[in-house]
Amino acid sequence: MPEDRFILPEPGATGPARPPLPPAFAVRATTDDAEGRVSLPEAAVTQDIPRQVHHHSDACVHVLDGVPETEHDGPAPTATRLFVDHRELLFSVVYNMLGSVADTEDVLQETWLSWSGRNSRAPLAEIGNPRAYLVRIAVNHALARQTAIASRRETYVGPWLPEPLVTEATTGLAPDTADHTVRNDSVSLAMLVVLETLTPLERAVFVLHEVFGYPHAEIAGMLDRSPAAVRQVAHRARAHVHARRPRYRARPRVRREATERFVAAALGGDLQALLEILAPDVTVWIDGGGARQGAGLRPVHGREKAARMLAGYASRRAGDLDVHYRTVNGDDAAVLFSGDSPYAVMVMDLTPDGDRVSGVYVVTNPAKLTRVRPDGEDAGQAPDQ
Repeated sequence: MPEDRFILPEPGATGPARPPLPPAFAVRATTDDAEGRVSLPEAAVTQDIPRQVHHHSDACVHVLDGVPETEHDGPAPTATRLFVDHRELLFSVVYNMLGSVADTEDVLQETWLSWSGRNSRAPLAEIGNPRAYLVRIAVNHALARQTAIASRRETYVGPWLPEPLVTEATTGLAPDTADHTVRNDSVSLAMLVVLETLTPLERAVFVLHEVFGYPHAEIAGMLDRSPAAVRQVAHRARAHVHARRPRYRARPRVRREATERFVAAALGGDLQALLEILAPDVTVWIDGGGARQGAGLRPVHGREKAARMLAGYASRRAGDLDVHYRTVNGDDAAVLFSGDSPYAVMVMDLTPDGDRVSGVYVVTNPAKLTRVRPDGEDAGQAPDQ
C-alpha cells in the first residue's frame, strides 16, 4: 500500500492526535447534503473539456488571508502553506472525479489529514514534488470514496445530476467552496453526466490526462499501475466518451442566445416555441432528489414528450420565479430564484450547429443549491430554504 494512503485511527484508538485543519481549510457542515448525508477551454479529446496543465509549473508560494504570517516559519507551517497553495487544483481534480461538492470537501479534508500526518513523521524536504504528491493523495482518497457514493446513488430518488458550480455574476468565482478561490476549470455539466458512465479508474485517468494534462507515466505512479496499463485505460475511456459526446463546442454568443430562447419558451409555457428549439432526440434530466414535486423519476426522451413536460412543469411555478443568467461549470445557464432562495439551475446542451437544444439538465434538489446565491449576496450566508 502506498505511504500516502494514510489510514485514520479508529475512534478510541491510541496514537498521535489528528493534526488540526489549516485555518484556510474549514469545512462547513450542512444538516443534509445532496444525497441524504449529514455534513465541496477546448481539450485534445472533446472541445468542451478545458485542459488545465497544472503539474509542470513550480508550486506557487503565496499567502491566503486565512493563514497568518506567523505560521510560515518551520516545517509544519510550510506543509500547511503548500496544502493551501494547491487546494484549488485539488478541488478541481476531485470534483471532476466525483461531481459532488460535499464529497469533494470531505476528500480534501482526508487529503489534509494524510498530508499533515505524513509530514509529522518525515521531513518535508524528502518530497521532491509536493504538487504531484498532493494530487496522488487526493486521487486515491477520491477513488476510495467511490464505493460509498455508489451505495448512496442506489437509493437516490429520480435522475442524479452532478452538483452545479455556479459562477458569481460579479466576481467570476464559484461561491462557498471553502476558500472562494475555485475557478471554472471543471468540465461542463453535460460532460460530467457522460463521465458518470465510466468506471472510477477510467474516470480518474480521463480527468487527469484529458483535463489536467498529466502524462500517462505520471498517472501510472499515482495509481500504482504500469504506464502501459494506464494507456489502455485511457484509450478505453476516450472511446467511451467519444461514443456518447461529439467533439464540438458552440460559440459563446450562440450559447447565450440559445439559452435565452429556451428559457423564454419553457417559462412562458410556449409549446410551439419549445418544439422549434428542441432537437428531435432531446433528453431532459430533472434532478429533484425526491424533494420537488413533478421532477419525475427518470429522464424524458424525445421532442414532443420533453416539450409537453417542460411546458407543464414550468407553468406551475413560472409566475413567481426570477431568472438570473450565470455561468455553470463553464457554460451559459439560467438560475431560477423564488424570492431570495434558489429554485433551479438549468443548463442546456446544444447540437453541433448550435441552433437546437439536444440536452436539458435541471437541478432542483434544494440540497444541491445551498451554495447558489443571488447577485450581490454574501456567500458566507446561506439563503433561506
